[in-house]
Amino acid sequence: MLARTLKIAATTLILGVTTPVLSETLAIDGQVTIKPSGVETPQRGSSMDAVQAKFGEPSNKSGPVGSPAITKWFYPHFVVVFENDKVLHSVVVSG
Repeated sequence: MLARTLKIAATTLILGVTTPVLSETLAIDGQVTIKPSGVETPQRGSSMDAVQAKFGEPSNKSGPVGSPAITKWFYPHFVVVFENDKVLHSVVVSG
């Protein structure tokens, strides 16, 4: 009985350790984008003014569209998606 309990405990521990790590993937205008580490992007909840002050003028903008208003700002290495004037997502454009 003790051997069976230890075997179940060991199996549970091994399965818990080998759980795969998933990353967020977001498609914007048909491009698959991910946010790998090492590229600085605006944090969720930042204002449009704060993003522009830190990262400068975007190379392109789209929106606002819908309700709530969704706007996208395009930078050379990432895209920022705003809901109203707050960052909803910021993702790195994969090559």
